[in-house]
Amino acid sequence: QVQLVESGGGLGQAGGSLRLSCATSIRTFSSYTMGWFRQAPGKERECVASISWSGVRKYYADSVKGRFTISRDVAKNTVYLQMNSLKPEDTAVYYCASTNGGGSIYSRALYDYWGQGTQVTVSS
Repeated sequence: QVQLVESGGGLGQAGGSLRLSCATSIRTFSSYTMGWFRQAPGKERECVASISWSGVRKYYADSVKGRFTISRDVAKNTVYLQMNSLKPEDTAVYYCASTNGGGSIYSRALYDYWGQGTQVTVSS
């Protein structure tokens, strides 16, 4: 049973930073593609960043390019999302997701396992 547990969410200020972590129970973590998605009230869940199993391919949504950085620590079975220059429009529930399938790493349909989500609220 794959478990994903997000942490690091909370209240941030515009222009500030937060770092999200997603600890996984995946034994073969190095073979899994990982993604961070977010869902704001009344909006679709969207991929903000993802990283392929090899770490070679990374995807960033246009809205976060240059501000967010995704990384993974294979030794800790953990994926991170460093969020800088926060904006009020970054306010959402952020979800970690994983897959060992192939395809578009930004596609929600690709991912098999999801965390419970962590709330990020950015005040202006």
